[in-house]
Amino acid sequence: MSSVEVRRVGQHSFVASNGRGAEVRIGRKDQDGSFSPVELLLAAAAGCAAVTAETLITRRAGGFTARADHVQAEGAHEVGTVPVSLDYDLSGLDDAQREALEAVVRRAVDQLCTVTRTLKQSATTPLTLP
Repeated sequence: MSSVEVRRVGQHSFVASNGRGAEVRIGRKDQDGSFSPVELLLAAAAGCAAVTAETLITRRAGGFTARADHVQAEGAHEVGTVPVSLDYDLSGLDDAQREALEAVVRRAVDQLCTVTRTLKQSATTPLTLP
């Protein structure tokens, strides 16, 4: 089981930390120097896909970037879709190699990326209060 603790450090300012000493600032979407909660969700989706596909991509195509966006109805307080994209150079691969790489990356992310798999299933988020 993983656990993250979020503590308030100022007005609209929080710090999330894990047991390994990593920290990230969280705030409202217009607050400088911090991630909004939705941006953290996007980072988790893109980061999970990147971590899952890293070895597959780097051994065939070198470096790459991952990106996630969100699609949200205006005024809605929920994210409807989180498209994730991986960007890497395919110029050194022939058509068969490109198709093979796409198939193996899609399969790995579909089967192993915990965050995107969870988003697809709409995980429950029970809230516990004192």
